[in-house]
Amino acid sequence: MNESWKEMTREQLYRLIENCSKNWLAMDGVWFQSIESEYGLDEAMKHDEAIWRRFTRIEARRAKEFLALQDRAGLEGLRKALNLRMYANMCKDSAVWKNGELIYRIYDCRVQHARTSKGMPMHPCKSVGIIEYTGFAQVIDDRIRCECLSCFPDVTEPDCSCSWRFTMEDGHE
Repeated sequence: MNESWKEMTREQLYRLIENCSKNWLAMDGVWFQSIESEYGLDEAMKHDEAIWRRFTRIEARRAKEFLALQDRAGLEGLRKALNLRMYANMCKDSAVWKNGELIYRIYDCRVQHARTSKGMPMHPCKSVGIIEYTGFAQVIDDRIRCECLSCFPDVTEPDCSCSWRFTMEDGHE
C-alpha cells in the first residue's frame, strides 16, 4: 500500500475511494469510446463483453475474499458482495428481497448519463450486463442464476436504469 494513504484521515480515504471509483469508470469509458469511434459500436461491444467476462470474476473473487465468504455464500453473500463493486460506489442502487429472490436495481446509471450528456446514443448494455452479473454471481456461489429484468435496449422498468433477478438453482437462499 502507498505509505501516504496510511496517514490519511477517514474522510480523506472516503474521498480517495470515490476518486478511484470515478477514475476506474472513466478508464472503462475512454477505452470503449476509443474502439467505438475507430471501429464502430459492434466491435466495441465485442471487446466489452470479452473484458467483462474476465474482469467481473476478478472483482467477485476479491470481494469474496475481502468479506471472507464461504465457497457457496448464497444470495446473502451476493448481496454483500454487490455492495463492494466499484460501480456500486458511484450510483444509486438497491438490493431487495422479493419472494426469496434478490432483486438488484441501478437507478441512475453514470455510463448512460455520460453518453447522453455528450449527445451519444445509449449504451446497449444488456448483453454485457448478463455476462457481468451472471459471472459475478457465480463466483460468489455457482448455484446462483441471474436474469435480466430490464436493461437497455430492453427497458421494461422505466423507473431504473437496469434491474436483475438472482435466484438459487436449488431453491436455497
